[in-house]
Amino acid sequence: MIESQIYGYARCSTKEQNEDRQVIAMLEFGITPANIVVEKLSGKDFNRPQYRALLKQLKPGDTFVIKSIDRLGRDYEEIIEQWRCITKDKKAFVVVIDMPLLDTRIKDRDLTGTFVSDLVLQILSYVAQTERAFMHRRQAEGIAAAKLKGIKFGRPRKKAPANFGAVVEQWEQREITFKEVLKQSGLTKSTFYRRLSDYKDSLKTLAF
Repeated sequence: MIESQIYGYARCSTKEQNEDRQVIAMLEFGITPANIVVEKLSGKDFNRPQYRALLKQLKPGDTFVIKSIDRLGRDYEEIIEQWRCITKDKKAFVVVIDMPLLDTRIKDRDLTGTFVSDLVLQILSYVAQTERAFMHRRQAEGIAAAKLKGIKFGRPRKKAPANFGAVVEQWEQREITFKEVLKQSGLTKSTFYRRLSDYKDSLKTLAF
């Protein structure tokens, strides 16, 4: 008979985020390092190679451990569906470390306890999804407020050099090549044409 395994799944939304807290919690839970899967991808969907591979590996009686419900995903309906897939289709157990109520290994839970557990799962899944929506809204509002204050985002605008007009004149007079224009101005091709457009507009303004 094949011995049941305990697997841990840790997920970070970006490569810059650190998974250490999740991994430490799983090691303290008693999961062997070889059975801890770490994935650095967004939770917006379940097209995650490591997660899919672990799901295929799960056998009846195995235990799937996550630190918090939002590590499983952010979409309410999909979290519920994946929970059902693991517990019903795979017949494996699920443990959410941060929420002891969400531990399907508990055998002596009565009907009320099971109902509470299912209710907590649905509430936490909903909270995970709405919190993500609120976060995006707050980001958008913050960016809009910053723009009203004159704060600019993205790379700083590259300015034309002080001798830009002279360089342009030499180029238009065919005294230098376009390659030499870019070299002298220190601009890329696309930036040069943008600065050239600005330069021409400024000449028109001066003419008035």
